[in-house]
Amino acid sequence: MKAPIKQIFNEQVEMLNERLHVGILKATKAAARACYSWIGKGDEKAADQAAVNAMRSALNELDISGVVAIGEGERDEAPMLYIGEQVGRGGVELDIALDPLEGTTLCAHNAPNSISVMAMTNKNGFLHAPDTYMEKIAVGNGLPVGVIHLDNSIKQNLKNLSIAKKCSIYDLHVCVLNRPRHDKLIADIREAGARVKLIKDGDVMTAMATTLPSSEIDLYIGIGGAPEGVLAAAALKVLGGQMQGRLLFKDEIEEARAKRMGILDATKVYEINDMVQGEVIFAATGITSGDYLEGLKQHKDERFSYHSLLISSITNMISYHKACEL
Repeated sequence: MKAPIKQIFNEQVEMLNERLHVGILKATKAAARACYSWIGKGDEKAADQAAVNAMRSALNELDISGVVAIGEGERDEAPMLYIGEQVGRGGVELDIALDPLEGTTLCAHNAPNSISVMAMTNKNGFLHAPDTYMEKIAVGNGLPVGVIHLDNSIKQNLKNLSIAKKCSIYDLHVCVLNRPRHDKLIADIREAGARVKLIKDGDVMTAMATTLPSSEIDLYIGIGGAPEGVLAAAALKVLGGQMQGRLLFKDEIEEARAKRMGILDATKVYEINDMVQGEVIFAATGITSGDYLEGLKQHKDERFSYHSLLISSITNMISYHKACEL
């Protein structure tokens, strides 16, 4: 007796999900492993190139028809994993967002929180954001929809958040990239009474941290890379947080380039579902030990210990993975 079509379909989907889970973890671990020799060596470009080479090779071994939607830059600026590059050996059509080495400076200086990160969704499921800046704001789950907004003042956002969390503004922790462009923002946060945590780099994991029980971060806000914004949105879609992003262009050339990619409204505030429209699988592997992922460790037998986070909206899975492999 033949199995029902629905059962066969569900089994096929389950097998595909499992292959994608294995494949995405293999790719982030390969990129992380390739960075190991460059940790603390001070050469950001060499570390990044090693990660790019390894992740690209791993992707090209997968049975997918993938297109890089968020990558290392545009084709004239990046020889590999550029926006629009096709990867994989053929199969299910997917959009891919990736950063083989998020936190190049962190890795080069052996500082905490450098990771390798990737997300996959259905074809045309990611916002095809140009390699420019994005204004971002993110909070964790379990909060009223619209509790924060990019158009609000920081004081208003903190007030709304304190009311929603039933705490004082003085008890809130706000994370911001430590950049001169944020000097006024940092001063305004402190004036309102909240605590500020400054980070050197790595805003994907920081935005995600707003949803993690082990984290003290209540709000992430500031200007960072647009690609990292889409990657953070992919994770938050599953983790249940709220996030908004708005693209910022430094000149008319960048804005014209964005229009060619389909960005018609330069002032649009993007919600998570605008940046990630379909189901999503997300993975991150630690390179240097950080707040949420352990870094690579090499053993005497030449094996490496990996610590990864795997998230899937398809199966509502949020899981940490530890592996010891060559």
